[in-house]
Amino acid sequence: MKMSLEIILLIIAVIILIYIFYCFAGTLLAPVIKQDSLSSVCYGKKCFQIELAITKAQRQKGLMYRNELNKDKGMLFVFNKEGIYPFWMKNTLIPLDMIWIDSSNKVVFVSQNVQPCKNLICPSVMPIGPAKYVLELNAGICDEIGLKAGVVLDMFFNGIMQ
Repeated sequence: MKMSLEIILLIIAVIILIYIFYCFAGTLLAPVIKQDSLSSVCYGKKCFQIELAITKAQRQKGLMYRNELNKDKGMLFVFNKEGIYPFWMKNTLIPLDMIWIDSSNKVVFVSQNVQPCKNLICPSVMPIGPAKYVLELNAGICDEIGLKAGVVLDMFFNGIMQ
């Protein structure tokens, strides 16, 4: 009786561990991207130094309240897994190009020249497909460099190409 109780408890413990691993597998197996790492996103010969928005708080704040963004800079929102991530321009003061990128670094959706929202309720920009990253650049950059859905970007985190 004692032996079978121990086996049952062991089986329950293993099931719990498998469940925990399953729930967090995407996070555990994803490459570690440090906030303070030197990161960039490139398309062709044009590269942008990017700030990373990795935590929920960083993603919620994004580029809010900034009066300017240098032409060679941007912000990359990093999510744990691919999904549909709508964005809005509440409290964002500069027009932006928004680029949704999947886990293979392919651009899946682009919304160009998204204007700041000064209303209490702001519309969301809804991508047409799942993405793991969203890149925000100054408005007009996508047209300037020919960046559009279907292209593949080179992304570097911690100096390592992803």
